[in-house]
Amino acid sequence: MAEGRFPFANRDDAGRRLAAELVKRNFSASVVFALPRGGVPVAAEIAEALGAPLDLILVRKIGAPRQPEVALAAIVEGEPPERVLNEEVMRHSSADEAYLERGTALQAAEMQRRRERYLGDRRRVDAKGRTAIVVDDGLATGATMKAALIALRRWGAAQIVVAIPVAPASAIPALQDLADEVICLVADPHFRGVGGAYADFHQLTDEETIGYLRRAWTVADTAETGPTLSRTVAIPPLGLQGDLVVPPDPRGVILFAHGSGSSRLSPRNRKVAAQLNDMGFATLLMDLLTEREAADRRNVFDIPLLAERLLEADLWIASEPELAHLPLGLFGASTGAGAALLAAAELGSRISAVVSRGGRPDLAGPRLSEVTAPTLLIVGGDDPQVLDLNRGALAELRCEKLLRIVPGAGHLFEGPGELETVTEMAGAWFQHYSIREETSLARPLIREKAPATPEETIRAAAEPLPDPDDLDFGAAFDRYGTARVVLLGEASHGTSEFYRARAAITRRLIEKHGFNIVAVEADWPDAAVLDRRARGLPEGRRNVAAFSRFPTWMWRNRDVDDFIAWLRDHNSALPMEKRVRFQGLDIYSMFNSISEVLAYLDAHDPTAAMAARRHYGCLAPWANEPAAYGRAALTRGHALCEEAATRVLVDLLTRELSQARRDGDRFFDAVQNARVVAGAERYYRVMYFGSAESWNLRDTHMFETLKQVMEHAGSSAKAVVWAHNSHIGDARVTDMGVNRGELNIGQLCREEWGDDAALIGFGTHAGTVACASDWDGPMEIKAVRPSRADSHEAIFHGAGGERFLLDLRPGVDDALRAALSEPRLERYIGVIYRPETERWSHYSNAILSDQYDGYVWFDRTQAVVPIPIRPVPGEDETYPFGL
Repeated sequence: MAEGRFPFANRDDAGRRLAAELVKRNFSASVVFALPRGGVPVAAEIAEALGAPLDLILVRKIGAPRQPEVALAAIVEGEPPERVLNEEVMRHSSADEAYLERGTALQAAEMQRRRERYLGDRRRVDAKGRTAIVVDDGLATGATMKAALIALRRWGAAQIVVAIPVAPASAIPALQDLADEVICLVADPHFRGVGGAYADFHQLTDEETIGYLRRAWTVADTAETGPTLSRTVAIPPLGLQGDLVVPPDPRGVILFAHGSGSSRLSPRNRKVAAQLNDMGFATLLMDLLTEREAADRRNVFDIPLLAERLLEADLWIASEPELAHLPLGLFGASTGAGAALLAAAELGSRISAVVSRGGRPDLAGPRLSEVTAPTLLIVGGDDPQVLDLNRGALAELRCEKLLRIVPGAGHLFEGPGELETVTEMAGAWFQHYSIREETSLARPLIREKAPATPEETIRAAAEPLPDPDDLDFGAAFDRYGTARVVLLGEASHGTSEFYRARAAITRRLIEKHGFNIVAVEADWPDAAVLDRRARGLPEGRRNVAAFSRFPTWMWRNRDVDDFIAWLRDHNSALPMEKRVRFQGLDIYSMFNSISEVLAYLDAHDPTAAMAARRHYGCLAPWANEPAAYGRAALTRGHALCEEAATRVLVDLLTRELSQARRDGDRFFDAVQNARVVAGAERYYRVMYFGSAESWNLRDTHMFETLKQVMEHAGSSAKAVVWAHNSHIGDARVTDMGVNRGELNIGQLCREEWGDDAALIGFGTHAGTVACASDWDGPMEIKAVRPSRADSHEAIFHGAGGERFLLDLRPGVDDALRAALSEPRLERYIGVIYRPETERWSHYSNAILSDQYDGYVWFDRTQAVVPIPIRPVPGEDETYPFGL
């Protein structure tokens, strides 16, 4: 019994006690259904104890006219919703059939809203042939429970068990007539309402309800997705140690900032983190100082330094496939709270929520007023000095804010139950504000319905392809030859078949359809080395070999080398003005591009070279670590070198047109490198604010570069683009566009050229891939896991066939487009591949029929063979993205 007169402390307590009774029954093949919202916390405890799946059964009451609290009827979700009428109330009310129909429509809409809000795309658990355990936090009239039981009988449950903490004794017999068993802990002959049985019976919010569901799903899904993963990580650039814990399908990531005299091993923070993991949050506890720095006591109070370390961790989080798109929360303790709030002020909307435990928010100083993230300050009631400081800080905050006091607790919350109280407060705050809102992808309007299964439809539509080395491979793609731009994707950066297929298609488009540009997802100055080789131009001098930074295998591999050799032979028979170009589109090469601009100006205008050196000198301190420039610009609150970088570009663009006519290609190359510098300066400034902002800047830069190359090549320009599927498939019909606000080259090309842009994706079921496990890690050859059953790739594999092409253009095969119009998971492997977290790291929902104009399938694939080179240390080529 709970303390005082209440049988239950709260719904969690009631759920644990009910679970203890249910475990004794040893039900087989059980599934737990909760009546939301109040039944969800109770049911979550039961589902975890039984190891059973948890679902909702949505029931809504229709109140009587002028007496909405009296149940006239109840409806249960279904097609159509089932309605259970209270005949006695109907006789004594003024309700008619029209009233019932209006009420049914209204409550059916609310049920649909709740299912989408609480469950998203999660599929309903099948009750057929199973033991269905129906749970609520208590029973009053029993109308909604009766409706739920009738629905479960209709759904084919073999056995139905009602599990409730409290109910009026008079209501039990009616339930026993409908259920196979009723388990009620308190059957009260003097029932005064459900809330009277609970010390805490607060109204649950949607966010709390979702938090309970996710916690239960995390436990239940472990068998399928693997356990919660823990690993020690090194946060660049100093290699600070961190402990990362990632549960399956994390709902957010919480970065901890410990206080003075502590470290990532703080037992209090680790206890809080473990509970957040149970709620479905990933957590990162890290050391904020090196051993040498920690030896100087002054550093533990250097709040700007500690905040900078949190910014570095934020950038690292953005590079992790399973974390990059999650809401980011900050948890600070003691002086770490000041650092967390200072970081939140600098990162703005990037931070979803902040919690301070016994913290010193006052140490964030005047920046407190710039914090936009909802902030919770938790202080012990017996910590008067810190409490006063927190009250002062609360007054300075302009964001959504709350001060919670734990009665009787001291600064360290060491008393019985005190830290548990802190954890509950923090967890509820993060659950409420660290929400990853997702919209289901809308299916395109395709009237034609597939007459058979998707596998059968694909089998009928698939056009078998020969090996990519066969000269006939490219002929199948003649249908795309009339486009101005053909974008060729890849499902990974390390698969030989994708490179060889793109080479074969590109050769055909060049030879038969007049394509004269190959534009690739690579840096401009690196690709320029291959361009000069392919077009037979003089080799330029470079201090650093091309493609010598991580990931070296992406472009330094045997398949690319073979294609460049072919392109050189092809070009050798053509006049210079008709030779095919090989150009880079990417944005990362800030300092290589600076060198190229200065080399050009040194040769053509020494006075302008001196001016450019003076402008670019602003960026010189960050030559070995461009990301540090972004941190510096962020901390100082303005774009330190934007004007300087832009000035060089403007000066070049305003040079006399005769210069461009006399030295067209070299001048154009210098201008493009200046554009890269200006774009990279902006990129390194925005990448701390989240992956969407930096992704969009990067893809927009690549698209604009493509247009500039085509304009430079003249009116006859036709381009083939090589990039990852995530770049070339239309983002508007994927989770990246709908839920993350990201655009890509494919989308921009369709918007610019319409049907004159052809988007062709690539995929595979299994095989091997060249990749790394971590940024700057060594290349590994890993086995690609067989595709998930709920993915597009699984359907292609099920259709059979070693290699084939699907033509997805509108009007070609409506049955095929209908079969692929269902939103399903699509796999994306970048330079990083983590099979152990594959579902969350490498799959995302997409509508394939509208994402691509064609799709090339290889059932099994092999890793690329790299051309060895010693990697150059420094910023990764694609940091923080692996796509």
